[in-house]
Amino acid sequence: MDVFKILLLMFFVNSRFCSPADPYSFYNFEVSYITASPLGVPQQVIAINGKFPGPTINVTTNENLVVNVRNKLDEGLLLHWSGIQQRRVSWQDGLAGTNCPIPPKWNWTYEFQVKDQIGSFFYFPSLHFQRASGGFGSFIVNPRSVIPVPFSTPDGDITIAIGDWYTRNHTALRKALDDGNDLGMPDGVLINGKGPYQYNKTLVPDGIDFETITVHPGRTYRLRVSNVGISTSLNFRIQGHNLVLAESEGSYTVQQNYTSLDIHVGQSYSFLVTMDQNASSDYYIVASARIVNETIWRRVTGVGILHYTNSKGKATGHLPPGPQDEFDKTFSMNQARSIRWNVSASGARPNPQGSFKYGSINVTEVYVLRNMPPVKINGKRRTTLSGISFVNPSTPIRLADKHKVKGVYKLDFPKRPLTGPPRRETSIINGTYRGFMEVILQNNDTKMQSYHMSGYAFFAVGMDYGEWTENSRGTYNKWDGIARSTIQVYPGAWSAILISLDNPGAWNLRTENLDSWYLGQETYVRVVNPDENNKTEFGAPANVLYCGALSKLQKPQKISSSATRSIEFTKVSMVVMALVMMVLL
Repeated sequence: MDVFKILLLMFFVNSRFCSPADPYSFYNFEVSYITASPLGVPQQVIAINGKFPGPTINVTTNENLVVNVRNKLDEGLLLHWSGIQQRRVSWQDGLAGTNCPIPPKWNWTYEFQVKDQIGSFFYFPSLHFQRASGGFGSFIVNPRSVIPVPFSTPDGDITIAIGDWYTRNHTALRKALDDGNDLGMPDGVLINGKGPYQYNKTLVPDGIDFETITVHPGRTYRLRVSNVGISTSLNFRIQGHNLVLAESEGSYTVQQNYTSLDIHVGQSYSFLVTMDQNASSDYYIVASARIVNETIWRRVTGVGILHYTNSKGKATGHLPPGPQDEFDKTFSMNQARSIRWNVSASGARPNPQGSFKYGSINVTEVYVLRNMPPVKINGKRRTTLSGISFVNPSTPIRLADKHKVKGVYKLDFPKRPLTGPPRRETSIINGTYRGFMEVILQNNDTKMQSYHMSGYAFFAVGMDYGEWTENSRGTYNKWDGIARSTIQVYPGAWSAILISLDNPGAWNLRTENLDSWYLGQETYVRVVNPDENNKTEFGAPANVLYCGALSKLQKPQKISSSATRSIEFTKVSMVVMALVMMVLL
């Protein structure tokens, strides 16, 4: 091999990009405000490429994803890829503790590999309560063709984003929280960014655009449903049709029939739905509020239409009823317990999913995290986790580590809830690399909570009402508890998860309820390989943004620079490197 080829090979090996053997997908996202009227009232929403919701990201296991984001908002922006594990690159996670914000009028390129994952996820803007105004979209990770799937190939793949919605934009909602107020009941529920079909003229005004999903009779479709809302659990159902649960947040499930399923904030599910009904009329698609006084919350209902190509008429009459259990708080929990991991199915890799026998691994650290109703700290209304209301660091955690900036955070998050007065701190968990952590999420509030862990798929092993005790472990599912990234915790109840800390970085553990998250109900788990010659975590990307104590390191960006030029340059670079490797080989 001559010197030129050696130099080219050295360039390739030292590049931050992966091997050309791993395909690339490219997306340009221009994030801006537009005016829309999803509930019949004109309001400012956040769009991506002029669309609300944003485009679906569709990739395959192990693909490298390049997303160039142009921020045309009037405030800082980060996009978070909920459920994508960001193996070895928490720098790409898009949260206040991992990244500096993309300033207004700037563009910034995310680049990461969707390593060893499959499934249904979504992305959203993570700063400043922006998700309440939109900016979200679906994220599909398809399996590689060599990996078998535990069901026949569906005739179509349909994404559905459901979520509660206010006619006030995120800045007005944020101000309400800053002023110490509750947000109150949402104004409605959206299905794919659209308001309800007029099933009831008293509850639904004229002129609202609603979602219609057109299907062919006799065919089976995969419906990927995500609750992208603010704080409301929703029951999802389709009139006259069974929902066969097949996957949740990257894990295939034991396939079971449901007439409806509760989907909590931040959660995603895949259903197989066969269009086996007659086409005398269209059918209702419903997402209605749960774990609330459902009589008062009747308007918080999203309604779309399932339209057969040979349908003979519009949907009419009453909506299909949801669970009749408003005063039976065990029904929803028992439904959640019925969701099991398909341990005989292949995952993203060619080994069976169930080969990871989590129930026989020794736990190395235990954290009991308790949330309470909001409290006053220094005169301000705040939420807490184990008595600590989290303050986001001005300098991201791993960036502070890299530059040896002291005092940014404390590695002193308590293993048990504090007994003294609550306090505001940047207190994080010191996770042990390759440790096996047990986390108990105790919800002592009166409203539903759901919790998300970045960087991992944890094992959901148990949940029950009352206070968790050491004896509660006797109820754990130690064989086929679903591996996922978001779990619900019922009011006055607990949920337990197990996490294998094999992914170095700084990882967010938070409530997905946007109001509670905004007010401080979160922390981070810092996982660092102590080996000085650490090869298990990538360093900061070349385009890393600086802020806080490192602001002086940030170079200005030419406002006229084009996001399209940036990503086109990246595409050209990939092609060049692929050609180089062909020459070398």
